[in-house]
Amino acid sequence: MVLQDINPINDQLADIIVRAGEPWVETAPGMAWTKVLWTGPETGRWVALFRWNKGYVAPPHKHLSDAHTYVLKGKLQVRDGVLEAGDYDYEPNGMLHGKTEALEDTEYLFVCEGPVVFFDEEGITRYLSWEEMQQLKDSASAT
Repeated sequence: MVLQDINPINDQLADIIVRAGEPWVETAPGMAWTKVLWTGPETGRWVALFRWNKGYVAPPHKHLSDAHTYVLKGKLQVRDGVLEAGDYDYEPNGMLHGKTEALEDTEYLFVCEGPVVFFDEEGITRYLSWEEMQQLKDSASAT
């Protein structure tokens, strides 16, 4: 019996490996760092590790896609609840919430299916998508 050839047509397929020693990018002096693990231009998805010192506050924002958070260490105040190490949070598309605060030194894995917009009482202050995350990753590689 002849087996079906399951070799990929695209010979450029390869795993993307991000080593533990890859640099973190400081995004808020002395308070917050990001390590971009992957960006998907064809889907708009992105994956990153975030490291926040106790007291760091991310401003109010809205998810324009769904997102997954897994806390590796520390505690995060998210809306009316607290996420601790080992907790998982799913945020559906359209989730709107106020500030997110690190109650302890915290690291978490964030898998985002698309963009996030940050805002204040005067309007949108920042747009974050795979493109901005790729630029952040490129800036880390350049150093």
